[in-house]
Amino acid sequence: MIPGIGGMNARQMQRLMQQMGIKTSEIDASEVIVKKADGSELVFSSPQVVLMDIQGQKMLQVSGSFTEREPSPSEEDIKLVSEQTGCSREEAIAALKEADGEVASAIMRLQEKRGSG
Repeated sequence: MIPGIGGMNARQMQRLMQQMGIKTSEIDASEVIVKKADGSELVFSSPQVVLMDIQGQKMLQVSGSFTEREPSPSEEDIKLVSEQTGCSREEAIAALKEADGEVASAIMRLQEKRGSG
């Protein structure tokens, strides 16, 4: 469950943690997604997740390989922009990304392009 540290094996480490009032248990997870403040996501596939209870304070430890996904517009927003402007799905996605996900701004940009193009 918990790898050894500083010459201690996992069993010794487990005993020491119990003596300190730290309880641990593994959580069987197939995927963990961490949503960052900027809208991007860290996606852990096949992660090792350990729940630690330290004197009533719960903490999760997630380890493993992860990839970072950039935020993408929702299907509802893509459809709305496309319907309002008559543009393709790809154009709607590009406009939403340019407008940082702001639907009204994306629609205005596309209407301006179509009016001047």
